[in-house]
Amino acid sequence: MPLNTDRIQTTHVGSLPRTPQLLEANNRFQAGEIDLAQLGEALDAGVIDVVRKQREIGLDIVNDGEYGHTTSGAVDYGAWWNYSFHRLGGLTPTDEDRWQTAETLRSSPGNIVLTSFPDRRDRSKFREAYEDPTAGVLAHRASVSQPKITGPLTYTGQEAVAGDIRRIKEAMAETGATQGFVAALSPGSCARVKNEYYASDEELVYACADAMREEYKAITDAGLIVQIDDPSIAESWDQINPEPTVEDYLAFTQLRVDALNYALRDLPEEQIRFHLCWGSWHGPHTTDLEFKYLVDLMLTIRAQGYSFEASSPRHGHEWKVWTDHQLPEGKVVYPGFVSHSTNVVEHPELVADRIEQYASVVGKENVIASTDCGLGGRLHPQIALAKLESLVEGARIASQRLF
Repeated sequence: MPLNTDRIQTTHVGSLPRTPQLLEANNRFQAGEIDLAQLGEALDAGVIDVVRKQREIGLDIVNDGEYGHTTSGAVDYGAWWNYSFHRLGGLTPTDEDRWQTAETLRSSPGNIVLTSFPDRRDRSKFREAYEDPTAGVLAHRASVSQPKITGPLTYTGQEAVAGDIRRIKEAMAETGATQGFVAALSPGSCARVKNEYYASDEELVYACADAMREEYKAITDAGLIVQIDDPSIAESWDQINPEPTVEDYLAFTQLRVDALNYALRDLPEEQIRFHLCWGSWHGPHTTDLEFKYLVDLMLTIRAQGYSFEASSPRHGHEWKVWTDHQLPEGKVVYPGFVSHSTNVVEHPELVADRIEQYASVVGKENVIASTDCGLGGRLHPQIALAKLESLVEGARIASQRLF
């Protein structure tokens, strides 16, 4: 991941809107009507097309739109996680949708107890807004069943990740893209599946690290960048009810960071970027933990680049955190300068202003313009495309001013 030399480079977080054809293929795959090879046939043309669109828009660092990650529909806040259910052994399917089903979850070190999704603090504060069947936060989300862990976790996704790698590399070669990334689930987020096998939180998280490392290594061995998707670092704060102290939460989170660094051991740091996320659903997010409490912990993760929200209504002001936190030498940041959480398309001048704010505190050579989170599953394709166009134009304006 080269540093900027003559302009602000651009990318995005990963997920891009699927076409109707891909949505149909995903539905048939999850229903058992087609196998992985047949799904792959549908993905081949789709990935070429989505990479071509990224290049036509002007993005520098492209990906496969996460098309190889199975999705439940046009509105899907969890495909970044749910795809792993098809790539891990040791899981048993259930009929439970964790967004709808209350459950008893494990205790963790420091007497922290993760509550079930219906009892999360933001959802509890805005219960009617979340559950209104017509206009609520979850109104258009398809129900997705999550499995439970009933045996030792193993990685079984070799064929699937090989397909992801082959498709993005072929698309890059055809479109002239020189930098590409593939997203993969973090150990801490992988461990949010209901556990009926491992005796402790630590055993569970490290088992996830051992399994998911195979995916990370396959991606970096192919010469691509791996993006670690990890809402467990920030988003889990909202899933602890009652609210813990910040100190207890950071101790709880340290295990997830340690396990991730263990999974990333010996992998080339310049091919790793980390995505911090407070959750991509379109809720109020009033219980998000402030970035100032997480930034130091984030910077201990073995990655060259760090991606995080920088334009959402809850986190757009937090560029100021970098006025008293030093970005280590050789590291880059991927702030989101357009948001997944609103249909309003940011003006390019606003994007340019946001880029310049970050350049003023971390250096223009260290800012790569990105999105807050994945746009696929959160925004209509027309709006997602317009946001990426505005991002690229804003980076062009900022580059003229900064270089």
